[in-house]
Amino acid sequence: MSTSTKKIQRKVRWNWDSLQTRTVIFNKARPLKLLKLSGYRKLRLILRKRRMIKTSQTNLSSCAAWWEPNGSLPSTSDKVLRERLLTINEPVVIVEDGGSQSLASGGVTRLGETVVKEKGFPIVGYAHPIAPGLLGDPSFCRDYGLRYPYVSGAMANGIGSADIVEEMGNAGMLGFFGAAGLPLGLIETAIDRITKSLEDKPYGFNLIHSPNEPELENAIVALYLDRGVRLVEASAYLGLTLPVIRYRVSGIHQDSTGRIVTPNRIIAKVSRIEVASKFLAPPPEPMLNQLVAAGDITLDQARLASKIPVAQDITVEADSGGHTDNQQAVTLLPTMTALRDRLQAEHNYEVQLRVGAGGGVATPASAAAFFSMGAAYIVTGTINQCSIEAGTSDTVREMLAQAQQADITMAPAADMFEMGVQVQVLKRGTMFAMRGARLYDIYRSCDGLDSIPLAERSVLEKTIFRAPLETIWEQTKAFFQDRDPAQVTRAESDKKHRMALVFRWYLGQSSNWANTGEPSRKIDYQIWCGPAMGAFNEWVKGTFLEDYQNRKVATIAFNILYGTAVQLRLNSLKNQGVSISGGTCTIQPRPVAEIKEYFE
Repeated sequence: MSTSTKKIQRKVRWNWDSLQTRTVIFNKARPLKLLKLSGYRKLRLILRKRRMIKTSQTNLSSCAAWWEPNGSLPSTSDKVLRERLLTINEPVVIVEDGGSQSLASGGVTRLGETVVKEKGFPIVGYAHPIAPGLLGDPSFCRDYGLRYPYVSGAMANGIGSADIVEEMGNAGMLGFFGAAGLPLGLIETAIDRITKSLEDKPYGFNLIHSPNEPELENAIVALYLDRGVRLVEASAYLGLTLPVIRYRVSGIHQDSTGRIVTPNRIIAKVSRIEVASKFLAPPPEPMLNQLVAAGDITLDQARLASKIPVAQDITVEADSGGHTDNQQAVTLLPTMTALRDRLQAEHNYEVQLRVGAGGGVATPASAAAFFSMGAAYIVTGTINQCSIEAGTSDTVREMLAQAQQADITMAPAADMFEMGVQVQVLKRGTMFAMRGARLYDIYRSCDGLDSIPLAERSVLEKTIFRAPLETIWEQTKAFFQDRDPAQVTRAESDKKHRMALVFRWYLGQSSNWANTGEPSRKIDYQIWCGPAMGAFNEWVKGTFLEDYQNRKVATIAFNILYGTAVQLRLNSLKNQGVSISGGTCTIQPRPVAEIKEYFE
């Protein structure tokens, strides 16, 4: 290179560096003809016209990746870029070409080089392939025998049906049967069916906190232990109970290498740090002593139990349907992951604690957000209730498919009515929430059924119960004589408790009416629902999933996982400064046949 050429090169680089916007690469194959330059702008136009420079948003010294074409030049087509983004098993390489960002196809990518051949293009964005099975924490899938870190949470009264559990298990995901609210006989029937159909594939059952019926919780745990149910989803717990600890530590032992083996595992749904702290800690010593005294475990098993967490996995339950504290995921999940890290360091467990996320998972964007925040797995609930496999009626499915973001409210919970606990339900098309709230107000202000003002009582019997309250009490008494006789004994001497049981009759029946599709009681349907339902409906609008009859639980799951991979690739490119048009960013559900190749 001549002295004059070097001077021009230095001048150009000085101008570039002073602007801090561009670098220059000379095309060595075409010698620069010396010209009398009138200024920086003229030189730039000449160099660009002669195709002797490429532009980059970074200095040459800091550009560590280059792409060299092999037959095809970069494309600026949004359609081509969209197709590449949707092909999640291939990388996306964005280069800068003449001041614009373009998609590179084929060719050779060189990393860690600051000098490149004349036809090289600086890489300004890269999105790697994403396999849905590698989202979250791989150890979660490995420990539970899953292919994908996706869980269908339990929905009470069998809404989380055997059909859902089987569909999820056969798809390489995890489903929990909604045992809460069901009699032992129906739970045992579900165990028979699921264990036979899935065999060694993953599945789990729900274990719900029953503060008003402790004997029922104890009986369900005994059933699970007797039938070999090895995984439960613990939900609605306000604190630890003896039955849940008994389930966890039963059969604990050491293998030949000295490793602690716990046959029974718990995934706990939590929304409060004080509850999460108890599940991530070892079982309380007093409870272990009680189990030893009762002969449920040995002293050696109690010693081993003091070295394990009650639950290795907790699901952060944000603003969900049913039991919820309406917590915000963006603050709740980081709080729980910090707690996880602190307790892991404090107890030095052999296993690593994990935190998953649920409550609001309805679209690829929400799932991608949870995974980006460090969730080991995701849990869906409300959106599965409108699937064709859910244990509910077509009327409910249709109502859920029409729900919008604001069509939800809080109402009294049947299982914790006296405590004032609430659940999140659908308010569009039903008066359940309003009527349930009225019953709770009366419960608080009256000492018993006899003290309800006559005018108020007449309205209750005519509109809500549609029968005399004495008749409802007789039905309620017959129900609890079989389910939990202690409740009847208490109600005979406690008028306020009797009133609570009668009012709980309505709260419990309202869910049954919804599940069976009782047409005369549609106005009283209790449909557990979170804001995720509105988000899901908006996402699928105009696609094949808008029709609830096409909503299979596995189809929903595959589309959320696939869309999550696409969303993460989009986010990665945007975070590198790549500009992507709005239409290119749209992720719509697709038939499973079109995305099946990414799950094989």
